[in-house]
Amino acid sequence: MSAAPAPPERAAEIELDLLLEALKRRYHYDFRSYSRASLLRRTEVARHRMGCASLSELQGRLLREPEVLHALIDALTVQVSDLFRDPSHFRAIREEVIPYLRTFPSLKVWVAGCANGEELYSLAILFAEEGLLDRTIFYATEINRRALAKAGAGIYDISRLPGFSRNYQLAGGRRSLSDYYTAAYGGAAFHRELRQRTVFSEHDLATDQVFSEVHLISCRNVMIYFDRSLQDRVLDLFRDSLVHGGFLGLGAHETLRFSGSSAAFTPFDESQRIWRRTTRPEPSHA
Repeated sequence: MSAAPAPPERAAEIELDLLLEALKRRYHYDFRSYSRASLLRRTEVARHRMGCASLSELQGRLLREPEVLHALIDALTVQVSDLFRDPSHFRAIREEVIPYLRTFPSLKVWVAGCANGEELYSLAILFAEEGLLDRTIFYATEINRRALAKAGAGIYDISRLPGFSRNYQLAGGRRSLSDYYTAAYGGAAFHRELRQRTVFSEHDLATDQVFSEVHLISCRNVMIYFDRSLQDRVLDLFRDSLVHGGFLGLGAHETLRFSGSSAAFTPFDESQRIWRRTTRPEPSHA
């Protein structure tokens, strides 16, 4: 007697597992520890966009049509942000964190999961106004190659500028935001000087390792899409990447309070989701 078939909702889970396994084995992108609910929604979006009747059909196309990869990555990743999103966070960086960063002769800042670059340009403008831009190297990393290219270009739809400007002023901006971009043909291109000391690089928080020792990590509204095990991995990565006394900024609904790495940090301004690395990294063993 044959076993009863899996219910439809279980079949959808199996299809999702197989799609994620194909993505990992064929292209080395690992989404298996992302939030399941988010993945189910986003793969359905991808399926509809590409006219597939099922996730199994999408999996088959992914394996045989490399051009499908970037469309799927676009659907699985979130590129929604704003310049100076949550202005009070950036005001806290300006007023509370910058005085400590000034004490370092040179600085490295990692914008992890930089999406289309809004977070990067927010920090670059802030550092420019505080006189730190010329001695700072920024690392802008992202799993989505097309989003990373947009970040490198620094061009945004002109309709977004009023919102950008409001956030900038609320974040303690010292000038007019228009001083930092040139507007033409429906777009606003942020000045090259803001990114000339930026290294843009693909980096997968789920699989890649520490690549530099940095003074500030900004990873905002990224970990909310990860399951608990991946959140722990990423926070371990950040712990190992920060210098003693370095800072970590997370999104409004993110915390490291329950992480195994929490003992290595102390709250600096927890209301603005800013922590400080307060214990020295453990020595590595070959």
